[in-house]
Amino acid sequence: MLTLQSSGRAASRPASQRPCGGAPLIATCAPGLDGMPVDELPDDRRRHWPEIRAQLEAGVYRPRPVKRVEIPKPDGKTRPLRIPTVLDRFIQQAVAQMVSVQWEPHFHRHSYGFRPQRSAHQAIREVQANIRAGYGWVVDMDLQAFFDRVNHDRLMARLKSR
Repeated sequence: MLTLQSSGRAASRPASQRPCGGAPLIATCAPGLDGMPVDELPDDRRRHWPEIRAQLEAGVYRPRPVKRVEIPKPDGKTRPLRIPTVLDRFIQQAVAQMVSVQWEPHFHRHSYGFRPQRSAHQAIREVQANIRAGYGWVVDMDLQAFFDRVNHDRLMARLKSR
């Protein structure tokens, strides 16, 4: 069963003290296609939570379409950015926290990318320590667009077998 709770304090604080108050429109603060800003989520969720929870528990909840924007890069090219609705980001984060508890122990201890309580700075410190210990090779891998290219049926079958 999925239970999500919030104090709702973000909406009661002045804009300058909110997580996105005064921030530029970036993926963590920008509204999705529905236009709802982050600071409206607590009130919106209080009004609609029974329906959303029932959909989640029944396995019929479907995320809304994402807002598509292009972010300019220094080389003049652009990078696609997909911005989910604030509600979908909230649900994604709740699911990620639950899944992380189950899957985090299976990751290699030297893996630092997109993991809780891990950072690029820690990875650099570990590499430096390994160099001092006499190691002469560093392996850095980036699985660019992995989820765009992976066979999702095989991936899901492997995840289910755990």
